[in-house]
Amino acid sequence: MWKTILRRVLIMIPELIILSVLVFLMAKAMPGDPFTGQINPKDSLTQIHHLMRINGLYDPWYEQYWHWVVHLFHGDLGTSYEYQEPVTRIIAQRAGNTLWLALLTMILTYVIALPLGIYAGRHEGHLQDTLVRIYTYATMSVPFFVVLVLGSWIFGYGLNWFPTSGSVSPTASGFLPVLLSRLGHMILPAVLGALFATSSITQYLRSGIIDAKHSDYVMTAQSKGVPMKAIYKHHIFRNALLPIAAFAGYSITGLLGGSIFVEQIFSYPGMGLLFLNAINYRDYTVITALVLLYGFLNLMGTLLSDIALSAIDPRVRVK
Repeated sequence: MWKTILRRVLIMIPELIILSVLVFLMAKAMPGDPFTGQINPKDSLTQIHHLMRINGLYDPWYEQYWHWVVHLFHGDLGTSYEYQEPVTRIIAQRAGNTLWLALLTMILTYVIALPLGIYAGRHEGHLQDTLVRIYTYATMSVPFFVVLVLGSWIFGYGLNWFPTSGSVSPTASGFLPVLLSRLGHMILPAVLGALFATSSITQYLRSGIIDAKHSDYVMTAQSKGVPMKAIYKHHIFRNALLPIAAFAGYSITGLLGGSIFVEQIFSYPGMGLLFLNAINYRDYTVITALVLLYGFLNLMGTLLSDIALSAIDPRVRVK
C-alpha cells in the first residue's frame, strides 16, 4: 500500500508541473493589468508601464515562469499586487475559514445523505422511497446559486435567524464567544451546501442497496436463514458504500475548491472569495497560486478516494 501511495505521489509531480505552466500562461493571457485601479486615473500611462516593467511583467513568459518556480521552491509564492502582502500569508489567513466550512458541510452532507439513501433503498417502491426520490430530483434540478440566494433571503434577511456575511461577529471576544460566532456564521451556508450535495450521494447509495438486495449472495444468505438485519449489516451496506467511498476524496477536495458560490453570496472570507477578487483585480500571483492549489487538491482527492475504496473493500487493491 505504501509503495502504491508513493508511486501515485511521484506521478503527481509531472502533472503539477504541466498544470503550473498552463495556469501561468492563462493568467498572463488575461486582458488588463493589476495596476490600473491602484493609481490616480489622471496620471499618464507612463506610471503603469513603469510598474509593469519593474515587476517584470514585460519579460518573456518563460523568464517570468522560471523566476516564479525558483521562488516557489523557496516557499515564496510572490507578493499580491492588490493586498501588497505575501501570497502565502494571504492564503493562510483565508484557508482556515474555507477548511472549517468545507468540513462542516461534508459532515452535514453525509449525516443527511446516508440515512436517506439507506431508508429509500430498504423501502424500494414504497411511499418513503418516492418521497426521497422527489427530494433528490428537486435538489438536482435547482441551480446551486438559486438555493443559496433563496436560503440567504429567507433565513438570513427574512427570518433573521442567521448572519449573512462575514465569518465572525466583530463584537465577539474570548474563545467560546468567537467559536459560537464562527459556528453561527457557518451553519446556514453549510446546511444549504449539504442539502444540495446530498442528492447524488443519496441516489448512489439507494441504487447500491437496491442492486445488492437482488444479488445472488443475498438470496443465498436468505435461503440459509440468515436474519435480514445481519444481511444488511454485513453484506448489503458494505457493498452499497463502495460508490460512496470512491467519491469520498473528491467530495472533500471539491468542497475546498468549490466554495466560490457560497463565499461570494455570503461574503464569507475564504479562498473562494479571494480567488474571485484576484480575478477582478488581475492579481496574477494569487490566481496562479490558488489554481495550482486547487489542482493539487483534486489530485489528492483521487488518491484519497482510492485509499478509502480499498479500506472498505479489501478485494480492491490500489493499482
